[in-house]
Amino acid sequence: MSILSVRDLSIHIKAARPVDGISFDIAAGECYALLGESGCGKSMTALGVMRLLPAAAQVAGGAVEFEGGDLLALPESGMRDIRGGGIGMIFQEPATSLNPVLTVGRQIIEALELHTALRGAAARARAAELLDQVGIPDPIRRLEEFPFQLSGGLRQRVMIACALAGAPRLLIADEPTTALDVTIQAQVLDLLDELRRKQGMALLLITHDLGVVARMADRVGVMYAGQLVEEAPRAQFFAKPAHPYSVRLFTALPDAERRGGRLATIPGSVPAADVRHPGCRFVERCSEVMAECRTAPPPWRDVDAGQAGGQRVRCFLAGRAPAVAAGVGAGDTAAAVESAPLLEVADLQVHFPIRRGILQRAVGAVRAVDGMSLRLMPGRTLALVGESGCGKTTAGKAMLQLLRPTAGSVRLDGVELTTRSAGELRPLRAKMQMVFQDPFASLNPRLRIGDIIAEGMQALRVDAGGTAKIGPLLEQVGLRADMATRYPHEFSGGQRQRIAIARALAVSPQLLICDEPTSALDVSVQAQILNLLSDLQRDLKLAYLFITHNIAVVDYLAHDVAVMYLGRVVERGTAEEVLRSPRHPYTKALLAAVPRVDGARSEVPKLAGDMPSPANPPSGCHFHPRCPLADDACRRAYPAATRVGATHAVRCFKA
Repeated sequence: MSILSVRDLSIHIKAARPVDGISFDIAAGECYALLGESGCGKSMTALGVMRLLPAAAQVAGGAVEFEGGDLLALPESGMRDIRGGGIGMIFQEPATSLNPVLTVGRQIIEALELHTALRGAAARARAAELLDQVGIPDPIRRLEEFPFQLSGGLRQRVMIACALAGAPRLLIADEPTTALDVTIQAQVLDLLDELRRKQGMALLLITHDLGVVARMADRVGVMYAGQLVEEAPRAQFFAKPAHPYSVRLFTALPDAERRGGRLATIPGSVPAADVRHPGCRFVERCSEVMAECRTAPPPWRDVDAGQAGGQRVRCFLAGRAPAVAAGVGAGDTAAAVESAPLLEVADLQVHFPIRRGILQRAVGAVRAVDGMSLRLMPGRTLALVGESGCGKTTAGKAMLQLLRPTAGSVRLDGVELTTRSAGELRPLRAKMQMVFQDPFASLNPRLRIGDIIAEGMQALRVDAGGTAKIGPLLEQVGLRADMATRYPHEFSGGQRQRIAIARALAVSPQLLICDEPTSALDVSVQAQILNLLSDLQRDLKLAYLFITHNIAVVDYLAHDVAVMYLGRVVERGTAEEVLRSPRHPYTKALLAAVPRVDGARSEVPKLAGDMPSPANPPSGCHFHPRCPLADDACRRAYPAATRVGATHAVRCFKA
């Protein structure tokens, strides 16, 4: 019997229809994954179920039944009892969902007081139990901390604890792991799966990550432009997706086999919610279009006729959607390795002083980067991987002298950067540029795109071509020249990332430092950006320092890999060496935590706990508190670099 039944749910915002007749069921103890690109209506569906729609939105039709009762007919007072008590929700961004002025304990206790009879000391004890249940170490102390004192992974777990406080029978998880490292993501997914199996809790998982779906889901619903276009049990869906849209999502995934080739992309974007569709909603992006696709909406068809609860698809090509071939990999596309590195970093340190007292004396330091060394050759891609908080972004900014290092050397094309003044660095900045993680935050919202690109050329006095160069630059990154007159808010996330890349390319750099440029993008948009970066490297002989925690992207794009932990590089080598024959226990744990599309689980133990604070790093090897192989030697001294090949080195006593 279904615990949640959604029938023909439609949500309108004036003329827009972000959700337009969606139906699905979830049984007790089942995980139903709602899969699709940004803008297809997944989150709006969840908000409609919870009746938490924005003021301008309204349910225009359909029914939502929870445990046999009609949620749309309940008064608001009745919904308050359902929210938290019957249905819990984990929102996509915990930093904006938790109250910044209340302690973690107060927020969990508030949920307990609303949905249970617990009060006072009993409620506090239960709050500590919930924090312990979601894997937060030292839960008693954490009760007194505020959200800003916690890492992203810990905040997400606090959100889960709040959602579980009322013992819900259904949990809605909206992109619960989008911004998390693979290790923290693995912990959060394991926790949700364990709670579902032990407590019989149903789970509605909203995501665009196929690996997460393969790991968690019992059934999959693929959503596009406000409607479900395919529904299937997990095994059947991953064995043979039936809708052309589903097929293209798979072929857009990066992996090592496609290195040097092009990823299959889906042209265009999800249509706006106010567009009317006389026929199939995917028609403008589909290469298998027939005349009937444009004139009539496709009906639901069973892929395996007569099989109850099997695979069904909303497509005239039901059961015979052709496989879309991605570009075949052409092997290593890097420029020939030259004798002199373009970027050479030696013993780089970035320490931030901790000041206390009236006189603000330094009583310690946050060792964000603590002795990093690496080399990047011209025309190659070096991936810098590791968990959040390990110092990757700080190291990238220090290399560009956006942060002044505490110690160490940074040489660009043989020129030492750390000893140069701001004036002396200015003519060198054209050689090195950075693409930031959030393009919307790094683009001035008050300037047009053309002005944003021209600003960098004018500041660095790189006037070759002047404003006439802006149109060709936009076309080079896959945009139209006439888009130069638009503002950043008029573009999608993937388009804004292209604009950020165009701005960096405007001064003809030799080195691009890309800080998580695809972390928040859908797989289809990610494929477009990765194809673009690959093309630019081949045409312009650019070198990339690619900061990321997405191992699949590393496998596709990188030639060399450096693994970072608590401010230091613990393993480095070619992509083949590090990803196929890892030697450091941390590297092995990172690779084991990556959710795979085939659903296979690694036998390597998952990492426990969180990274220690860089303000108080452990003695000896910094990884020993989380390492299953640690012994007394690991606790006494930090291991020196051990070479296990001509280009492969690792800092581990057990290597």
